[in-house]
Amino acid sequence: MEKYFDATFIWESLPLLLPFLKVTFMVAGLSVLFGTLLGFVIAAAKIGENKFASVLANGYTTVLRCTPSIVLLFLVYYGIPAIGDNFGLYLHDVNTAVFVVITFTLQFAAIMSEVIRSAYQSIDKGQFEAAVSVGLTNTQAYRRIVAPQAFVVAIPNFGNGLLALLQEGSLAYTIGLIDVVGKANLIIASNYNTHTLEIFIALAMIYWVLSILIEQVFLKLEKVFSKGKQSLETT
Repeated sequence: MEKYFDATFIWESLPLLLPFLKVTFMVAGLSVLFGTLLGFVIAAAKIGENKFASVLANGYTTVLRCTPSIVLLFLVYYGIPAIGDNFGLYLHDVNTAVFVVITFTLQFAAIMSEVIRSAYQSIDKGQFEAAVSVGLTNTQAYRRIVAPQAFVVAIPNFGNGLLALLQEGSLAYTIGLIDVVGKANLIIASNYNTHTLEIFIALAMIYWVLSILIEQVFLKLEKVFSKGKQSLETT
């Protein structure tokens, strides 16, 4: 059995791995979408005046941030079907991707709630009061004055959260999801565990490129929207 390092396996693995990026993107995209929506709700509870809702929202964030991703993944994967059994629902044949999306939605929501809360609280309340004093409604003041500035503040942290989600999402193969990481493990198994290093180098290269592209996109977005924020502040 040959186990020597052969760089050609790196380039031969890439065409086999790249088609499975669509699964990785699908999981990440849905998790970001639902996680952001849930994050807004949690952030609103934290900022709001209802103390009970605020305690629940902060408790949720603390618990989720203290739970390792792989532990949360297994809790969701095994826990939801177990709960369903108690209500007469058979959920053991649900597509694995659903459990992965639920897991990372919950995790991303905790991250986004803090991103949104900190971005909102970074805006001087005097700007909102000034906007209302010149005739804008509360909704208009939030939409035209507060939200654009908070969005600029949130962009870098949102990008960091997306990168973290993309990397943590690689754990999905542990419950059988065949994404780009799952495919890499299948290739290794089909090669009788030979050339493992080369295949994981190919996988690392894919993640490096994706991470650099995402980072550059968010840097560009930050620059573009920062110009708008500066012009808003000077008016």
